[in-house]
Amino acid sequence: IHRIRSFLTLAMVDPTDLEVLEDVRFRTGLSIQPVIASESGIMNAINKYYGSSSALRVKRIIEDIELAEDTRVNIIEEERESNNVEELVHATEEAPIIKLVNEIFVDAIKKGASDVHFEPYEEAFRVRFRMDGVLHEMMNLPMKFKLPVISRVKILSNMDIAEKRLPQDGRIKMKIKLDNGGRKEVDMRISALPTIFGEKIVSRILDKQMLKLDLTELGFEPESLEIFKEALRRPWGIILVTGPTGSGKTNTLYSAVSTLNSLEKNIMTAEDPVEFNIQGINQVHIREEIGLNFPSTLRSFLRQDPDIMLIGEMRDFETADIAIKAALTGHLVFSTLHTNDAPSSIMRLINMNVEPFLIADSVILIAAQRLVRKLCERCRVPHRLPERALLDIGFTPEEVKSAQIWKAAGCDHCNNTGYKGRTALYEVMRVDDEIREMILVRAQSREMKKKAIGKGMITLRRSGLIKIKNGVTSVEEVLRESVKDQ
Repeated sequence: IHRIRSFLTLAMVDPTDLEVLEDVRFRTGLSIQPVIASESGIMNAINKYYGSSSALRVKRIIEDIELAEDTRVNIIEEERESNNVEELVHATEEAPIIKLVNEIFVDAIKKGASDVHFEPYEEAFRVRFRMDGVLHEMMNLPMKFKLPVISRVKILSNMDIAEKRLPQDGRIKMKIKLDNGGRKEVDMRISALPTIFGEKIVSRILDKQMLKLDLTELGFEPESLEIFKEALRRPWGIILVTGPTGSGKTNTLYSAVSTLNSLEKNIMTAEDPVEFNIQGINQVHIREEIGLNFPSTLRSFLRQDPDIMLIGEMRDFETADIAIKAALTGHLVFSTLHTNDAPSSIMRLINMNVEPFLIADSVILIAAQRLVRKLCERCRVPHRLPERALLDIGFTPEEVKSAQIWKAAGCDHCNNTGYKGRTALYEVMRVDDEIREMILVRAQSREMKKKAIGKGMITLRRSGLIKIKNGVTSVEEVLRESVKDQ
């Protein structure tokens, strides 16, 4: 907040956090006087004084609207919102509201956000960006802007602004001017959901420039990457990518099929939804409401002379059964499952009532993955941890002696988060003869994992430890996204 001689007054959510106090004291060389403040207050101050040019323009637009004595913006009161559709449409067409919504989206895109959340509450209208997998509060808009802003987004995405009782989905295509003078075209997938205080809007930003199609850029360790590439060279079989929602499975699959994309191959994908268009690949958007589901789409694929098929998700026995039959009849098939690690995928298929002998004959590789944030290279700082702590998270005694650990700090380049970008932890399990024998006798997942580790498989935790040693990510990120190997 301010400095008087050698004393620095520091606003903190938790003034008792001694580690942060010591870190700031070390970096500034000043005596720290902590004072308590709300998280939203601190974030608003950071955004006000250190925000991007787009964020500052948003604040100026809001100030202009509020200060103008004869503003042209028609603010729709809460009690009139349900019937005044024409007035609401008129309000959304006013220049200040158009500018406000545009600048929020531009700010999100320039910051590399993956999602924008417009969240109405009883006494607040909050805007948050998801950056590198974590939500950050960016601003609290005045309550009187709630309806015009939400309605503006709904109009842009071709939704029915009169319908506020049911969820709706839409899309927006934006072309923005970059600071370097170039232009960028971005698709956004919009979801509107009625809550008790109004409609919550989430905009998923689909920026193709953020999509990594080079397998070497995803985070594979060299040994794991070679095993993965070896599977891609196979003419038939199933390659499974597993992990929770938001773990980067789609990016890995797109990278894999892009690697195989050529004039000699007919590649077909069934996705729910199609996130990015890839030249030379036939992509089908699944629409359950009209009967275009995964099983029916896959049956049609088999009549389209495919070489390679990508199935967005193996949700049920019928989808898995068709995929396995396709693999056994000479097709290379990619798909995903939601499991904690690679060996668990086998038990998931067995629990779907797929026969073990079919799994053993068709599945050639399983890759589990998680996304972790990358440390900002401009501000990361060395981090000393006790040897016991390093051993507990999985480092060997030999590694502990030479390990250089880094932690997040924060600077303008990374929006004061300490992290910039994300990378993946990978666990790649080749289904060889020994693993096939274990599948046939329905061996437990932990037994398969132990066998695979013995044959050199790099686990999710080991992948994380390697990235910690290389200064790519922090201990906290790896602990958050992986469990210690037994």
